Amino acid sequence: MNKYTLLVLAAGMGSRFGGLKQIEPVGPNGEFLLDYAIYDAIEAGFNKVVFIIKEENYEIFKNTIGKRIENKIEVQYAFQDIKGLNMPKSRVKPLGTTHAILCAKDYINEPFIIINGDDYYGKEAYADAMRFLKETNNKKQGLVLYNLKNTLSKSGEVKRGICVTKNDKLIRAIECKVEKVNNELRATSLNTGENILVDNNTLTSLNMFILLPETFPMLDEIFKNFLEENKNNLDNCEALIIEDLFKLIKNKKIEINTIVTKAKWFGMTYKEDKDEVIRKIKTMIEKKEYPSNLWQ
Repeated sequence: MNKYTLLVLAAGMGSRFGGLKQIEPVGPNGEFLLDYAIYDAIEAGFNKVVFIIKEENYEIFKNTIGKRIENKIEVQYAFQDIKGLNMPKSRVKPLGTTHAILCAKDYINEPFIIINGDDYYGKEAYADAMRFLKETNNKKQGLVLYNLKNTLSKSGEVKRGICVTKNDKLIRAIECKVEKVNNELRATSLNTGENILVDNNTLTSLNMFILLPETFPMLDEIFKNFLEENKNNLDNCEALIIEDLFKLIKNKKIEINTIVTKAKWFGMTYKEDKDEVIRKIKTMIEKKEYPSNLWQ
């Protein structure tokens, strides 16, 4: 049987949320958003999960969600830390999504998809990703894209990867701050401050990349260059996976195929989002999309 891995980015500090949002209960039996993500991934055919977490959160992850799913799917843990990277003592937050993914490279030798630990991607997104892998015989890499209107929080601005495609391939990706001002969407590049023209249907990345393990060495090289280029800014710099994969695209080292999903996102960017997430989960349970006790 082919192995397919779900790689969960769950080492973020949750500064806007105000806590470790990956383990905030939202289901009727204390389920986290992550429980629903893993349930959807298993349904789609994924059979292994690797959590990228902080080492100090290992016990709480293992004794909550890990314990609930370990008889349903193979579970492994990788730690995102900055030991050995010669970081300044003042550096507290993780080094970004590229570094997080590289922390899992010793645990993955098969096709994998990436998700954020605090996002609900929708059943269709996992099914779309698995369909792509099988239709391409596990030989191509991809990115599941959403329409921007389906990825917004009512509580404030969000960070999104604004994407341009051609012939179903990614040709441009810009990490942006997106907010709604007077009913109008505004996107600003996090790197340059450039205003990016967007509308409701702008194609948007939520980091659901479909990758092959042979990409790890290329990302390793990109990350080493990143550390050298930012040696005078090691307090604040972040290596972002969407931008680093785009560098590989520009250098013609990889291609990223794009898959536009009809799924609708929701998540917990802010504490104010939690009640809305609980309501949406409750509605889906009432519609029989999920059992009331997810892992029973």
